[in-house]
Amino acid sequence: MHMADALIAPAVAATMYSASAVTAGVCVHKLRREDAPQKLPAMAVMSALVFAGQMINYTIPGTGSSGHLCGGLLLTGILGPYAGFLSMVVILLIQALFFADGGLLALGANIWNMAFYGCFAGYFLIYRPIMKSRLFSARGDRGSARIKLILASVLGCVLTLQLGAFSVVLETSASGITELPFGAFVAVMQPIHLAIGLIEGLITSAVLIFVYEARPELLPDVRSGEGEAKASLKSTLLVLTLVVAVVGGGLSLVASDNPDGLEWSLFGNAEAGYSENMGLSEEDFGVHSSAADKAAEIQNSTAILPDYSLSSNPDSAAGTSLSGLVGSAVVAGLTVLICLLGGFFRKKNRCANS
Repeated sequence: MHMADALIAPAVAATMYSASAVTAGVCVHKLRREDAPQKLPAMAVMSALVFAGQMINYTIPGTGSSGHLCGGLLLTGILGPYAGFLSMVVILLIQALFFADGGLLALGANIWNMAFYGCFAGYFLIYRPIMKSRLFSARGDRGSARIKLILASVLGCVLTLQLGAFSVVLETSASGITELPFGAFVAVMQPIHLAIGLIEGLITSAVLIFVYEARPELLPDVRSGEGEAKASLKSTLLVLTLVVAVVGGGLSLVASDNPDGLEWSLFGNAEAGYSENMGLSEEDFGVHSSAADKAAEIQNSTAILPDYSLSSNPDSAAGTSLSGLVGSAVVAGLTVLICLLGGFFRKKNRCANS
């Protein structure tokens, strides 16, 4: 669902940057009050896991399309909404700057579409109410928790993807892209992202159930007494780190070549025998602006592995594996740095107030 700069006008981009920046500021304020560095190891590992997971496009059968993990709800299920949102900001920023994945001008919109809805709408409207409820209590504490994790993850991800997809339609319409009729774009975008949301919900629930079985206290919304730890925190995070390496360095090589839900909606996949959908030309579409040109120049200078490949040999599998491993490490490292800086400023404020 990463939007390209050609899909958004500068005024709309500025609006979305403002909305995302205000949300990030609120999250920073909340985390300083929550003593965020206690979440440091989990934030680093989970952020890296979502980055690696976003590299795996999975085929949506019968459509010619594919989807990939957004990860906002997954992060929030473990880190809470505020740390989850900031972690998503780091992931999307690194993707835009180092890998030219998603437009730099459209970064504010991508943060809103892919992070805000999962970390706040999906969490507060669906995930948290289900997890805090007494649904399925007759099945016992552990059975109830597992079922609730599946239900909350699937429904939460479906809502997240539906809202995110609809926001893309609104943003492109507000940008004045006349080639994209509002009703037709909605009719194509929403169903494919329903399918993507269902699969993301199953992936999210699988990871959260693993964490629940290993260290249930890592899931803040699991009711007290619904599980006992079966592994140490160190072992749990080590297993997740190994998953990051396997997914980013290995499974990324077998990702689907089909266009993702947004690209499929715009351009179709006629080459593979599927619909053209909106039928836009990939060579010439969307908004052209000096702001977009400047953003592209910046991306060209900062992207060390554009499109997750080696500039000298774009078809090399080594470039994909390297991108997964390097990107995951950079995301984890930047997340750690942000947490440490947050801890420094909080201690400084306490000293000043004492």
